[in-house]
Amino acid sequence: MLKKALRDHLSHSFSDQALRQWYDPLTLVMSPTEKRLSVYFPHPFFAKWFQLNAQGDFENALRQYLDEGYKLDYTTRAASRTGGRMPVSASSDRVKNLDIPFGQQFTFESYLHNRKNEFPIASAREVVKQGAPKYNPFVLCGSSGSGKTHLLRAMANEIARHTDPESIFLGTVEDLAALYAVQFEGDLYGARRHISRYVYFMLDDVQRFRDFPLLQEEMVILFNMFHDAGRQMIFTSTGIISGYDFLDPKLKSRLEWGLIAQIKPQDLDIRVRFVQQRLKHDRLRISKEQTFMLCQRFPDFRNLQGILTKLAAYRDLMSREVTDKDFEQILAHTDDKQGSSITPDTVIAVISEHFGLNHKDITGTKRHQKIVQARQLAMFICRQLLGSSYPSLGRIFGGKDHSTAMYAVKKVKELQESNRDTKLLVTELKKKCLTKDS
Repeated sequence: MLKKALRDHLSHSFSDQALRQWYDPLTLVMSPTEKRLSVYFPHPFFAKWFQLNAQGDFENALRQYLDEGYKLDYTTRAASRTGGRMPVSASSDRVKNLDIPFGQQFTFESYLHNRKNEFPIASAREVVKQGAPKYNPFVLCGSSGSGKTHLLRAMANEIARHTDPESIFLGTVEDLAALYAVQFEGDLYGARRHISRYVYFMLDDVQRFRDFPLLQEEMVILFNMFHDAGRQMIFTSTGIISGYDFLDPKLKSRLEWGLIAQIKPQDLDIRVRFVQQRLKHDRLRISKEQTFMLCQRFPDFRNLQGILTKLAAYRDLMSREVTDKDFEQILAHTDDKQGSSITPDTVIAVISEHFGLNHKDITGTKRHQKIVQARQLAMFICRQLLGSSYPSLGRIFGGKDHSTAMYAVKKVKELQESNRDTKLLVTELKKKCLTKDS
C-alpha cells in the first residue's frame, strides 16, 4: 500500500519510465510509531547508482509526502526471499533526518548554477560530509545576491540530515551580537558557554563585523574554541577576506587558514532558469520576452526574487493575471538596485499594526492571548517568507528558545489547515508584508 501510494505521489513529478528505473526496484518498510522509513536496495551497484542519480529527488519528494519528524535509512540488502520479510540482522548503511529545519527551499538541488561555479558547490558538498572537518574554516565569498546564504542554509540542512539540528549555530553577525547583548545581557562567559555547546558554527555576512568592532575580539576566542575542538566553522562574505582592512588582523588571518571558495556572478542562462522556476512555483504567467527583460535588467537572484514577489502580490491582490501594461508599470516603479526589502522588522510592523500592538509587545514576554497570537503569526510568516531558522526566530523575538518558535510555527500551520479564518488572515498578512512600502 505504502509503495503504491508513494508511487502515485511521485508520478506527478516523474515519468513512468524514470520510476520503473529507480523507484520500482526499491523495497520500502514504514514504521509509523518510530516515524522511520527504511529503504532496501536490491544490490550494492544499484545503491551506488541511486545515490548519484536519484537520491536527491527521492528525498525531496518524501519531504512533501511524509509528516515532519521522519527519519530515513538506507540498507544495501535485499528482502528475504521467504515471505518478503526483512532479515532481522540487516543494518542501516545511512540514516537521515527528512526534516529541513533551515528552510525547505534551501537545498543543494535547488541551487541553480553552471560549470563556472562547480568548485564552490563541490567544496560545500565536501565540507558537510560526515567525519572530521577537512577544510576548517570554510569561507564562501560572493557578491550580494549570488546565492551565498542559500548555499549556507543548504549546507546546514544537509548537516541536519545526519546530525541533531540543535547542534548547529546558524546566524548572521547581527544575530551573534544580539545573542551577547540581549539574550545574555553582556555576560561574555555565559554566551561563550552557550555557543560552546554547538558542534557546527555557521556565520553569514562576515563583512558586517565592520559595524561590530568590539565583537571581533570575541570572535577570535570563539574561533580558537571551535578550531581546537575540531568542530566545523563556515562563513560567508560579500568580498575577499584579504581586502577587509577593518578586520582585526588575528581574525583575518584565522579566516584565511582554511578553504576560501568564490561564487562568481550568475550568468544570464542561470537567471532565466531561476525566473522560470519561480514562475512555475508561484503559478505566475509572463511572456518569454518579459522573462528575458527581467533577467537582463536584474543581475542577481535577490533582485529577481524581489520583482517576482511584487508581480505575484499584484496578481493576488487584484485577483487577475498581470497584463503587459501592469508589467510595464510595476517595472517602471522598481529600482534596479533594490531587491526584496522584506525583513523581520517588516513582518513585525505589519502584524503589530493589524493587532493594534507595538514592536515590544511582539518581541517581549507578555502572555495575553492577543499578543501570543500575534507573536505566533509573526514567527510563522517570518519562517514562510524569509526562511528564518528556529534559533534565528528565537533571537529575533526577544531571545526566546528555539522550541518556542517551533511550537508557534507548528500551531499556526495546524490552525491554517483546520480553520478557514486563520488561513485567510495569514494570506492577508503575507500580502501586506509583500506590498509594504512598495
